[in-house]
Amino acid sequence: MFTRTTATPAAASSRVPASVRFPQLPSAARPAPVEKNHSHPSEEPTLSGDTPAARPTTLHGPPSPRCGIPSQLRGAALPRPRPEGLGPHRFNTLAPDDTLAALHGCCGSRRWAERVAAHRPYPDLDALLAASDEACYDLTAAELDEALAEEPLSPQPLVGTRGPGTLAAHTALRAAYAEYERRFRHVFVICLDGYRDDELLDQVLSGIRTRLGNEPDEERSVAADELRRLARGRLAHLAASTP
Repeated sequence: MFTRTTATPAAASSRVPASVRFPQLPSAARPAPVEKNHSHPSEEPTLSGDTPAARPTTLHGPPSPRCGIPSQLRGAALPRPRPEGLGPHRFNTLAPDDTLAALHGCCGSRRWAERVAAHRPYPDLDALLAASDEACYDLTAAELDEALAEEPLSPQPLVGTRGPGTLAAHTALRAAYAEYERRFRHVFVICLDGYRDDELLDQVLSGIRTRLGNEPDEERSVAADELRRLARGRLAHLAASTP
């Protein structure tokens, strides 16, 4: 079982290793505007003089939801994908094994999933989220380790700020991830729900810089609360996507 604590930013700077440097990013770095080409594909003649058919339009799906950033030595890590939405009624009527599988996509602790599943049916989303919070608060040290170990890693770059200093920021972030994992022996998790894409990199850099200065017991409590927030956001998405 763990208690919630708040990291103390004032102590952070004195304990951050000198090898981990954090470049100053522009406060509002945004992509350069792309010059529009008003010529239509059908108006561009080929070498033979024929007019080619218009190129098909490529549709892109919505961006992946933001949930958390685990530690990654090879590169910045991406958030864990949220489980597919079920809706409250279907969630309440799922078979036990299917329920546990769906809940395991929200939090890697099997005990957490079993506790949330055992209290079905839930009258509304608020009751479900309250049960999730309570189950997170009651995680033992071993169950917290299990949940942290299930947070995924990805070698792809972190989506976020573009512009001068971004490459240096990603390099510093990789070094910070490695130092965090060396110091605390578990991955770095942070809930980024509610932030825009262009704010993500700043939030992660600021968060890991502050938390590297925590004592191990203090940081474990902070990580556990971030994990609780991640599970809550994923569960809300799972249960509220469809009627």
